[in-house]
Amino acid sequence: MQLFQNDKRVLTPIEKDSFKLEKDIQSLIESNMETLFGLEFVSSEFAVAEFRLDSLAYDEQNNSFVIVEYKKGYSYSVVDQGYSYLSVMLNNKADFILEYNEKTGKQLKRNDIDWTSSRVIFVSPSFNTHQKNSVNFKDVPFELWEIRKFEGGLVALEQQVSNSTESIEKISGTNPNSVIKKVASEVKVPSEAQLTSGLSPDLAEVWEAFKSQLLELPNTSIHTTQNYVAIKYEGTAFIYVRFRKKELSCQIVQGNVYADGKVSTKFFDELDDPKSVTGVRYWTLRSGVKGSFYTFPIKSLDELDYRMYLVKQKYEHMS
Repeated sequence: MQLFQNDKRVLTPIEKDSFKLEKDIQSLIESNMETLFGLEFVSSEFAVAEFRLDSLAYDEQNNSFVIVEYKKGYSYSVVDQGYSYLSVMLNNKADFILEYNEKTGKQLKRNDIDWTSSRVIFVSPSFNTHQKNSVNFKDVPFELWEIRKFEGGLVALEQQVSNSTESIEKISGTNPNSVIKKVASEVKVPSEAQLTSGLSPDLAEVWEAFKSQLLELPNTSIHTTQNYVAIKYEGTAFIYVRFRKKELSCQIVQGNVYADGKVSTKFFDELDDPKSVTGVRYWTLRSGVKGSFYTFPIKSLDELDYRMYLVKQKYEHMS
């Protein structure tokens, strides 16, 4: 990714800088975990069993733990390391809960956690072709993010997204004791097809049309969780879609309000809704962070134009 400075329509390339050490990347990410990934930072260099995990984070939206690893260089296997880390998590659940409770001062219980949504995030200045291809499956519980540093203190973060429809279980062999099969039996990477399987043919058509219009917006991508689909702009979710029996339940993100009263970047509270189809929903995370959504349903194709008018206001606010 090349960045340019726009000065009166004249573009000047912004020169790339470099991270000297993995620790430099780690310190930057840990200090901005919520801003970059929407995660609650728990601890650094967490030792469990025979491993030492770079960063441990918690996904409050999906009630799951996330391991974040930082890399410089190519002498490691993303698949081997990722499945090993998830395996040690699933075999030492109590240690992860204890670490969270001790470091945050809050009380998390085993039943509070959705272990099926566990995942590993790898962050590196670059990944080689072999590493990218090794996770190019529809159901690997890993994310690859490339981080780049530029002069002037600028930082860019870009996810390498899989475009495969193949399952990694096809190459994991027949041994039921393999690490991949053991992890896959408990960690479930959600699919859009599973979430939309209960839609009527008419509502499925509405979703496909709505999704198509959302993804036509520049720099947007789709992210699927166990309970909803998020549409992201440059990696940040701006609308969530949940699938109900008779409607698509949509939530435009307003933003977060922190304990000190500060609001998240690009907080959005100026929605123009002349038809008054939206409501507002408030929520509070375990960390004390508060947030809100503009909510609205979609039931038919003839509602799409107005709903996209609402969504584009948030999109333009972010961009």
